[in-house]
Amino acid sequence: MTTSVTETHRAAAPKILVLGATGPTSRHIVSQAVNRGYDVTVLVRSPEKATDLKGAKLVVGDARDEKALRQAIKGRDAVITALGTPASPFREVTLLSTATRALANAMKAEQVSRLIAITGMGAGNSAGHGGFLFDKLIFPLLLRKVYADKNRQEDVIKRSDLDWTIVRPSILNNKPGGNAIRTLTDLNSFHGGSISRADVATFLLDQVTSDAWFGQSPLITS
Repeated sequence: MTTSVTETHRAAAPKILVLGATGPTSRHIVSQAVNRGYDVTVLVRSPEKATDLKGAKLVVGDARDEKALRQAIKGRDAVITALGTPASPFREVTLLSTATRALANAMKAEQVSRLIAITGMGAGNSAGHGGFLFDKLIFPLLLRKVYADKNRQEDVIKRSDLDWTIVRPSILNNKPGGNAIRTLTDLNSFHGGSISRADVATFLLDQVTSDAWFGQSPLITS
């Protein structure tokens, strides 16, 4: 393990890489990070989709390409991966685990240890805690293959030697941020919930300069 991220960044603004930066939650991550004064790099396949990511440095490349990842990671203090993939009722999904495996290798090669990753409610031991509609209809009909890959993604992260935090948001919405965030590891009494994308971004960025959730997989909800 490395020196505490909090200690590392006490004197300087963090330098972060955001993966999946053109997604709806990631746009909040980038804008909030820039507003905090962070030095932000984003890796994007389609730069034309990232023209509104003001204040961030663009690196063009595929998140599954270890060479492109190393270029984007070089000199960074932390990585936030918010890669997503569409619902896939029939086709197998491998993007998340493949990209995360390449990311872990690239981070080790560039000696960057801090990783914050979004998966989602339904991954790992949070499966079955989404409420009736999510657990009985949405998950089995639309998201089963996506979450199989999220589970593989989490396994890759947990087997790495990185200083990782996995964040599992409840159902995402587009409401304004600034709400109280519940952070749960004991899910026995939890069944369903939602959280704004803006609040997810806030929680993720808070982890860049904190070691409070190192090696843990909290579920977050409003």
